[in-house]
Amino acid sequence: MSGFISILLTGLVFVIIYQIAKASEYATILRGEGKINARVNRTMALLLVLFFVLGLYGIWLCHDALIDKMLPVSASQHGVEYDSMLLVTLTVTGIVFFITQTLLFWFAYRYQSTEKRTSFFFPHNNKLELIWTTVPAIAMAVLVAIGLRNWGKMTGAAPKDATVVEVVGKQFNWIVRYPGKDGVLGKRDFRKINDANNVLGLDWDDKDNKDDIIAQNGELHLVVNKPVSILIGSRDVIHDVGLPHFRMKMDAVPGIVTTLWFTPTITSAKMKEITGNKDFVYEISCDQMCGKGHYSMRGTVIVETQEEYDAWMAKQQAYYAANNAPAAAPAAEGTAAPEQKTDSVKAITMK
Repeated sequence: MSGFISILLTGLVFVIIYQIAKASEYATILRGEGKINARVNRTMALLLVLFFVLGLYGIWLCHDALIDKMLPVSASQHGVEYDSMLLVTLTVTGIVFFITQTLLFWFAYRYQSTEKRTSFFFPHNNKLELIWTTVPAIAMAVLVAIGLRNWGKMTGAAPKDATVVEVVGKQFNWIVRYPGKDGVLGKRDFRKINDANNVLGLDWDDKDNKDDIIAQNGELHLVVNKPVSILIGSRDVIHDVGLPHFRMKMDAVPGIVTTLWFTPTITSAKMKEITGNKDFVYEISCDQMCGKGHYSMRGTVIVETQEEYDAWMAKQQAYYAANNAPAAAPAAEGTAAPEQKTDSVKAITMK
């Protein structure tokens, strides 16, 4: 019964709207359709101008309110170039936006329809079409060329002295691996992955793996003013290594190694001074929806001096040694077994 009443009321509303429209149409005929249309056009033209002015004022208010909440200065050399590229793009598109929108709303006001003015049919003009096609095409080509240049730098070959670090995404955290003293990352085999003692599937037969270090809690330690090449992968689904403070990001794709490189220029301690936030930290965010725990997939980037980095590395234990401790030899018959230490090396697990 209630459904029938709802349908009836809905139909009644449509009938009322229809009757109001018909009444408005008859009133227009009685008063003079030309005069009514001219008055409506004048009102709409004024409202459009008012909308344009208020819209520009609203843009300024948003800019003024949000400017302090933007990211701080770029913390990498690549990021400086990226910010410069973004500024050029915003300047060019901003000028074009202001000119075209001003003309659009001015024409709507200046050339509004009246009883004495009729529209002019302008079917074709080769020169005008050539201008408005060529100029935007050249402008867009320049902007694209600047973007491709920066992209090529970010994904191109890193300097020979760059530190190599591997970052692997896993629902829902980051695994960071550093080469040991040999400066070489060992081979991986996904078939050897074991969350208990081999989170990346390192091939223990490869000697280069024996001194590799896997940081706990997804910490990425970098040396200020020293280039770093990051090898990026994924253990399960597509993730995305987002480094917003360095203006960098790259997809982490299962079965494919993607790369990027950059040079950090501001230490974490210095950025705390710049931002005035004593709790500030650089972060690795996942910029690709990767599952229900996506929101919590966050790592930490620590940019420090070479001395601080060396001191941190000296405290780290090779992942192989932590997860392949030799078993104690059996005691000889008639001799006491050696005392077992209870603080033996614990396996590093990445949950």
